[in-house]
Amino acid sequence: MYVAGLVIPVPEDKMDAYRRWAENGAKIFKSHGCLEIVESWEDYVPDGKQTDFRRAVAAKDGEKIVFTWQIWPDKASFYAAEAKMHEDGSLDTPDEPPFDAGRLILGCFEPIFSMGRD
Repeated sequence: MYVAGLVIPVPEDKMDAYRRWAENGAKIFKSHGCLEIVESWEDYVPDGKQTDFRRAVAAKDGEKIVFTWQIWPDKASFYAAEAKMHEDGSLDTPDEPPFDAGRLILGCFEPIFSMGRD
């Protein structure tokens, strides 16, 4: 298993547009081997004393935090899919994302422990 995680500031009034954008993207990722995607809309994101999700992405007034992760079979599958999606133009959609992509955070992780999965 390989996990790609993102933290994204999304304008609150673009929640529906974000959901549609994410659902369309999930179809593309699935067709390239992604096993699971979870998209989570902010419910409780407290302000920290030193840092927090909002500060990490320079969220502005009126923006909510989306926390999302993708599960891939392994690291090689993720990188091969990324290369193929850029090569075949899968990620080149006419619709702009409903958020400032320059402020999202992406990180990829090798799991060290997992509960509830085989």
